[in-house]
Amino acid sequence: MTRCFIIGHPVAHSRSPMIHGHWLAEHGLGGSYERVDVPPGEVAAFLDRIRSGEFAGGNVTVPNKEAVLPLLDHVSETARRMGAVNTIWMEDGRLHGDNTDAFGFLAHLDDRVPGWDGRVGTALILGAGGAARAVVHGLADRGVGRIILVNRSPARAQELAAEFGANVEARGWGEADGLVAVSDLIVNTTSLGMQGQPPLELDLAGLRLGTIVDDIVYVPLETALLGGARARGGLPVDGLGMLLHQAIPGFERWFGVRPQVTPALRARLEADIPAA
Repeated sequence: MTRCFIIGHPVAHSRSPMIHGHWLAEHGLGGSYERVDVPPGEVAAFLDRIRSGEFAGGNVTVPNKEAVLPLLDHVSETARRMGAVNTIWMEDGRLHGDNTDAFGFLAHLDDRVPGWDGRVGTALILGAGGAARAVVHGLADRGVGRIILVNRSPARAQELAAEFGANVEARGWGEADGLVAVSDLIVNTTSLGMQGQPPLELDLAGLRLGTIVDDIVYVPLETALLGGARARGGLPVDGLGMLLHQAIPGFERWFGVRPQVTPALRARLEADIPAA
């Protein structure tokens, strides 16, 4: 039986077992996907368990996404550029790593707003952490001409912008409200607005009709940012789809079947998300 996992610390909150368990049942596959709590100091020992054949592979979540990178035998260019790994597997006796966050972000956008990349000239990204890096990587690959990073720590935004070249620029957090009116796509990659976190204070008064507003937060499913965008004629895109779509490549590698994000799967996860 193919045995897979998600490792993190803590990891009990992860909804990944629900996603992969749904696909295993849907395709009638013999396999398992389980949560394993692995503190950063024990990552190397856990990877040895994969090499020994105990697991076929799995996912990696915080705080281990950076810790596993130097311990793998081969890392994709995408994961190396992002400085983090979220999917690992054994192949030809070697332990491989990849990062599917940008794939998940783009796939969900494609699903919710088909043809978005033909109408987005300027993207405003809130935050400059790991999720922002994935979003910038994806948008740059799709040819978005201007990507603006706004972060509470300007130095971090400047550092990330410098890595991606001339099409990416860093601005101060205080400039965010004024940039809303010139943006075709706005993406919140911070935890602000998440249940139990401080609110995201962004003035949407200048939002133009049809502007895409994407919030990677999915608890609650409709954040205050998305509700505000909807009320002003924007196109809201929730964070749940990114979680669902980023899981596709890993499942295909481990179990040999490419799954689909279906309404039934999404409904199952929506039912598990507490109301705002």
